[in-house]
Amino acid sequence: MPLRGIICEKTEIRESSGNSSRKVREGVQMRHLGKSHIVPEQPSSLSSPVPVEQSRWANFPPELLLDVIQRVEASETSWPSRRDVVACASVCRSWRMITKEVVRTPEQSGWITFPISLKQPGPRDTPIQCFIKRERATSTFRLYLGLSPALSGNLSKLLLTAKRIRRAMSTEFIISLIPDDFSRASNNYLGKLRSNFLGTKFSIYDSQPPHDPKLRTSRSKRRIHLKQVSPSRTPTNYKVAAVAYELNVLRTRGPRRMRCTMHSIPIASVEEGGTAPTPTEFKDCINEYHSSTPLSKGKKAITESPTESPDSQESVAPLILKNKAPRWHEQLQCWCLNFKGRVTVASVKNFQLVAAAETNQNVSAAEQERVILQFGKIGKDIFTMDYRYPLSAFQAFAICLSSFDTKPACE
Repeated sequence: MPLRGIICEKTEIRESSGNSSRKVREGVQMRHLGKSHIVPEQPSSLSSPVPVEQSRWANFPPELLLDVIQRVEASETSWPSRRDVVACASVCRSWRMITKEVVRTPEQSGWITFPISLKQPGPRDTPIQCFIKRERATSTFRLYLGLSPALSGNLSKLLLTAKRIRRAMSTEFIISLIPDDFSRASNNYLGKLRSNFLGTKFSIYDSQPPHDPKLRTSRSKRRIHLKQVSPSRTPTNYKVAAVAYELNVLRTRGPRRMRCTMHSIPIASVEEGGTAPTPTEFKDCINEYHSSTPLSKGKKAITESPTESPDSQESVAPLILKNKAPRWHEQLQCWCLNFKGRVTVASVKNFQLVAAAETNQNVSAAEQERVILQFGKIGKDIFTMDYRYPLSAFQAFAICLSSFDTKPACE
């Protein structure tokens, strides 16, 4: 039976079982008014019973269930049809556990399925192709999965959304999963990008700690007042990368020069046989923070814990990305890069990033020439973004957002 039919039948069964169980509960309450119901974490009450309903889909044979989910995973390879894979994980706990085992990471499959896929490295061979739409009126930027709006149309999958907030001394880009919720206390908050006063240096903060404890750097030390954010939802930010643009003091012509230091990705990930940190689930950093940080009585603000000493952890060399040097085209009289047809409009924002390795590091020449991230303009307020291993969609999107901030000293 097709998955859509399974889901429809499941919905009908839930509705019918819910109605019948409701009638049974009402009859039991009328006949046994003297008895009490046990409700987890609440006092016993006759007025609000919370029964535990088990769908028959939870008792599906594991061998048959594994075969069904594997078939769905193999057949639905693009959005929006890939929603069927997500629907399998939404049936019940047993279905969700098996679906998580079957679904592979973007590095292994080249597909983005769950929200955690946005924090996992991309594929090694072929890049994941996306595009960014800028909305000037609302200062928002939306990342879609697809070649371009003209080719994807309504089938484009929204991955991430960012909102630019200008402050007196800096600019921030708040990154969220949905386009209408940019609260740092929300579960949709993934991280942010913050610039300095000149717009030449940027820091990328992640709401999740780095997967490898050796790569963890300091948390954001910005004070958060209890009046603004509830103590139960205090956001925690971890600095995972830094982007720096070179100052153009002589005002020479040419593209911007940038350098990205990925603190959460070791340089060993691009070496022969290396692997990049790959998180498998979102951690509840808020509860961890409150359990490890006691609140002082009378304090009105919370400052996040300081940086751990360098001696307490091994020093791991981070991955550094740099601009791929363009060449000057005599006939066109402009700087050119081979974007393989993905960029069609000349702009100072266009760039390609490659790994910058030292001579003592085991990074091959071919790996140093491989484009890890490319970003370029294809129309008014439309830009393409293609990324691959070891960057994730979140990291690539944050780096591209730095190109939208005003940089008069770099042009």
